[in-house]
Amino acid sequence: MVKSEAELFLPNLALPAVGVQLGLESYQFLRRYLMGKKLYVGNLSYSTDDSSLKEAFSEVGQVDSARVITDRDSGRSKGFGFVEMSSDEEAEQAISHFNGKDLDGRNITVAEARPQAPREGGGGGFRRGGGGGGGYRRG
Repeated sequence: MVKSEAELFLPNLALPAVGVQLGLESYQFLRRYLMGKKLYVGNLSYSTDDSSLKEAFSEVGQVDSARVITDRDSGRSKGFGFVEMSSDEEAEQAISHFNGKDLDGRNITVAEARPQAPREGGGGGFRRGGGGGGGYRRG
């Protein structure tokens, strides 16, 4: 029995087949399925919050989620967020309706969200261990 692309990939997204090369059609199908409904919204006013973002995008369709990204230390908006629409068609309508338009006094940017790039390294953090350093040594 031959399985369709949806049957092959959707149930096992967490465990992709090893050694299988995806053709262009399969790649586009997966990209559309995974990211097609999620939108990046940039240049947001610092006064825009999750509920006002959701309310605005509800004008063009059903919003599954809306989130303004905030700084973890200060709690202040970083000026961008993400909106997930219930269908690809509604996502396309939202892009054409809102991209470059005014929301809370700012012309916002709306585009299809891209997958987050993998982060490298462990970053800063606290270092343990002795330091010490130079100085004059008597021998």
